[in-house]
Amino acid sequence: MFVAAQPLVLFAVDRIVVVDADNSWAASAAALLDELCAALPSAWEQLEHIGSTSVPGLAAKPVVDLKAATPDLPYVVAAEGDALSPLGYLRLETGMTGRLFYRREAGVGPASSVAVHFHVVPSEGWATQDERLFRDHLLDHPEDAARYGELKRRLADEFDDPLAYTRAKTALIQEMVDRARSDRGLPAANVWED
Repeated sequence: MFVAAQPLVLFAVDRIVVVDADNSWAASAAALLDELCAALPSAWEQLEHIGSTSVPGLAAKPVVDLKAATPDLPYVVAAEGDALSPLGYLRLETGMTGRLFYRREAGVGPASSVAVHFHVVPSEGWATQDERLFRDHLLDHPEDAARYGELKRRLADEFDDPLAYTRAKTALIQEMVDRARSDRGLPAANVWED
């Protein structure tokens, strides 16, 4: 997750681990997306693999980020006990309004070798979600993906705190998201959500 409003401890961490890109991440994400479609087929208008694991060749933490657009956040909340919890998803409060965030630990279900962060947002504004724009920018600009990967490796060696690690990436992420938004004729927006 590269945006946060307030400190959020997702899991105990001895240190931040950034690993070489793994070709299995795309297949893991596809299996996870299929599982979510089957669990709540009427909930999602869009489901996508986002984050560093969605960019071939990019070093990343072994955490698959998924993002969904829904026309009805309360429906997802009401269905989570029957549909998402049995799959191992635990909803965590992030302090971000208009977003649900779920975490699934590695070792659960398909794609069990990776942990999962699952972001659910309202359908309106889907096209301008910064995580999606950032992913697409990295896919279209391999030189920026390389810069980002190098920064992540360096910061992983410097920080033990996930929030400090994430904050330290912000300037480069903001630069690239600003370019992605400008390329699409969108106004600049702060990548740190409230």
